[in-house]
This record gives sequence, C-alpha cells and structure tokens, in this order.
Amino acid sequence: MRALDGLRVVDVGLLVQGPQAAQTLADMGADVIKVELPEVGDQGRWIPISAEDLRAPYFIGNNRGKRSVTLDLRTAQGAEAFLKLVDTADVVLSNFKAGTLDDWGVGYRAGSARNPRVIYGMGTTFGPEGPASKREGADLAGQAAGGLISTTGGEGEPLTPVGVTIADHIACQNMAVGVLGALMARERTGRGQRVDVSLFGSQLYAQAAEYTSYFLSGEVPGRANAGHPLLNAAYGILETADGWIALVGVPPDTREGFYAAIERPDLLADERFQPLFFPKGVREQLFAELAPTFKQRATAEWGDRLEAAGCRWAPVNDYAAAAADPHATINGYIQQVDHAEWGSVQMIGSPIAMSDTPVVAGTVAPELGQHTEIILLELGYDWDEIAHMKSLGAI
Repeated sequence: MRALDGLRVVDVGLLVQGPQAAQTLADMGADVIKVELPEVGDQGRWIPISAEDLRAPYFIGNNRGKRSVTLDLRTAQGAEAFLKLVDTADVVLSNFKAGTLDDWGVGYRAGSARNPRVIYGMGTTFGPEGPASKREGADLAGQAAGGLISTTGGEGEPLTPVGVTIADHIACQNMAVGVLGALMARERTGRGQRVDVSLFGSQLYAQAAEYTSYFLSGEVPGRANAGHPLLNAAYGILETADGWIALVGVPPDTREGFYAAIERPDLLADERFQPLFFPKGVREQLFAELAPTFKQRATAEWGDRLEAAGCRWAPVNDYAAAAADPHATINGYIQQVDHAEWGSVQMIGSPIAMSDTPVVAGTVAPELGQHTEIILLELGYDWDEIAHMKSLGAI
C-alpha cells in the first residue's frame, strides 16, 4: 500500500513545474494520466541531450510512472474527453499561463461544476492575479523576477542564473504540498478547491529569511560571495589542491580544533575572528587567510581532518561525484533500473521516504499517446468513437 493509492491525477502540465509535482504524487501511489497535445506532446520531449542523442532528460526525468493520452483541448471533442477524465479525477495539475484552461472551457469552474470534489493545482509564472498574470514564462523568469539571480556570485562579478531549473522545482514542491493540503481538507468538507502556485511567489518564499532581513533592516543582503550574505562567519567554500570544499560554520566549541586541524593556531588568537558572527567585511578577511592554506591539501584529506575536529564540512561535488556518493544509492535518491530500450541505467528516485506507505519511483516515462485508446475505453468510448475523434484531430 502506498499513501495515495486509489487517487487519480490528471497532469496537463508542461516541462517541470506541473509534471514534477504530478510525478511526486505518482511516486506516492497516485494513478497519473498525462494529457498531451497530439503529435507534439509536452515541450520537454523536444529538449534532447544532443542532436545525435534525442532522448529528452526534461521529459524522462519528470514523467516516469505516468500514462499518456493525447487530447487537443482546443477541439470540442478533446475538451469533452478531458472533462470526462476530470469526472473521474481527484486532482488536475496544470502550469499553463493563467486563464488558458478557462479559455478552452476546461478550467476549474467547468471541472468543479461536474465534479465538486476535484482539486485543481494551477501553476503560473507570476501568480493568478495582476498585470503580469497572463505573461508566459519559465524557470529563468522565476529566478530573475524573484531576486535569486541577484544573489549569485561575488560582488563585482557578472550576474548568473543558478544552473538548474530551481524556480520550477521549488514551485512544483509547493504545488504538491498545496494539493496534499487540499486533499486533507476535502476529507472534512467533501469539497475540492483550486490551489494556485507561481514561480515568482515560490522564489520569494524560498528566500523568506533573506527578504525578512531586507524588510527589517532596509538593506538588500547582497551577493553570496562564496558563502551566504546573512552568515558573516566561517561559512563558505574554499579551493583545495584538487577541487573545492564547503566549510559549514565553526561554532566556538570547535574553533580550537578547527585551527589546529588546518595548522593555523595563530588565527585562534586573532581578535578579528573571535565573534561567532563577524562584523561586515571580516568574513572576507578570514577567508583570505584560509585560502592559501586550503590549497595545500586535497579535499578528502581536509574532510578527514575537519571530521576529526568535529567540524561540519562537505565536498563541493559535480554531478559525477554526487552520483558516485554512496548515500545517493543507499537512500534511494539515485536508482539503477532496467530499461527495455536502453538497458541498465541510473535515474533519480524520490527524495521522500515513508515508513508505512513506501514511496516507489516509476521507472519509465510514457511514449506520446501510449495509453490514449486504453484510457478512452476506460471512459466509456467505443472504437468507432475513438476512430472518429482521431479523424477530427482531437486525439
């Protein structure tokens, strides 16, 4: 038994925000039906590894364990089939621009009129209200408008986005949490509801501490500068002889051991570095002292020394190193699966573990429209009706 066994989710999302939220629910046991445009599908299908390798990481990584049905919601027949799916659904997830599903006659108002228990999770870029609500966007828009890009890198350096679709991912998690909350509320009220989540709002919430600092002080925290703008302490990354290491703070009870481990006992007596949190600018002075020292040894050796001294640290991994970390496989974060076409491959599992209702990651993302006929038959269509819909381009 899994936590969401028996629940049906209709995923009409694109790329990451909606699809990854739906995949999270699928891992918990929900039957997720992915609705895609005939002959085109999710945009994620069209971002390949390379011109030579047409496998699509965005689609494969966010749609495993689902069934795919093709419906053109712009046609009367496609919209009606979609609403029949909504009749059977507990949850509908979408991240089209605000108003798109309403324009097609399949939005929350239409769906809830037929199925009052249905929950619509609606993802947008800037939120459902306001002058920018109907602007199209993507992860980069969330990072940019939400302020995240302004924090990356060091003072005086060019700005750079985070190198992953982090705004989409954070919004997808907020969407999943909102939907799960709505499902709990439905247990008490018997009614579904609409849940709205945006890239912009999710970025603000992800930076709640930093924005709160700004609201209280009137000062923008500034750039990360290889650490964190609010943590003026021994907190940041340093170059080593063979890579980089993260120094995750040196509390007073580990300070003597830290300076001994790095063979810089002279810094223990330096008055500049006595406070737990330094005055502005002192952190940079400490890291200037530490930089040449840390370049003298490899990351693993520094890790052993810091571990023995009771200090918190981590290697600064690239993807290859992180994937090779045994904790990734021990905890199921990365899994080895047998794929019918590609053989034995690794895939990202679920970051969630549940003791009584196990989370089980699906292994295969569906081919475009792979389950269209099966799902339409489940909805009561016969083969003649299916053939007619195909002739009209509705499927």
